[in-house]
Amino acid sequence: MTPDAQMLYAVTEATWPPARIETRGPVTLRDGAGGGKRVSAATATRALTADELSIAEAAMRGLGQDALFQIRAGDESLDAMLADQGYRVVDPVNLYVAPVAALTGTRAPRVTTFSVWEPLEIMREIWAEGGIGPARIAVMERAACPKTGLFGRHDNRPAAVGYAGLHQGVAMVHALEVRAAHRRAGMGRWMMIEAAHWAATQGAAHIAVLCTRANTGANGLYASMGFAPVGEYHYRQKD
Repeated sequence: MTPDAQMLYAVTEATWPPARIETRGPVTLRDGAGGGKRVSAATATRALTADELSIAEAAMRGLGQDALFQIRAGDESLDAMLADQGYRVVDPVNLYVAPVAALTGTRAPRVTTFSVWEPLEIMREIWAEGGIGPARIAVMERAACPKTGLFGRHDNRPAAVGYAGLHQGVAMVHALEVRAAHRRAGMGRWMMIEAAHWAATQGAAHIAVLCTRANTGANGLYASMGFAPVGEYHYRQKD
């Protein structure tokens, strides 16, 4: 059975985890430790009262984080309430999934892609060039699931990096970064195929990836590889 959006939310949390989670009534608060929106955004099971929202906002500020909520499928009432409170929409994200078997019929050319953990120093350098610094690498390091780094070479030079984790039979790819000099050379496709081969060794049936709606190039790549959209989420942030 193809994983649905609710399952991919769980896979995301397991493979890209916050540093700490705390529940206060209907609100789940996340301490991202500087690791970005995905690990810092709060979620809620319903629309909040004024007092509940004030408590959540104070708690997020206490963590040194913005007032930020992730809005998932089924959160329509929460979404409307936050809009009324001046929260704006930020970074709509598409969720994609494909059968692992659909990507493992081919392999990258020899010495093009590798699965390796722990990350090599050159991998950290490429991530840093793309704005993925130590706080986000710490997210990968604290993930307790089966995981791997992805490393790609093009024209005999280090060209691309990524990270994949596994949860409930689904491998999810995060932090895929291709150096500017090596873009439009097919490296994104080869990296996803490498991730699928790693997923197959782990017994995964599906591979998934998240992509901001604004990233038209990456959305086009995943569609061309047979990934199907199964849902979305977006953030509500109060300036």
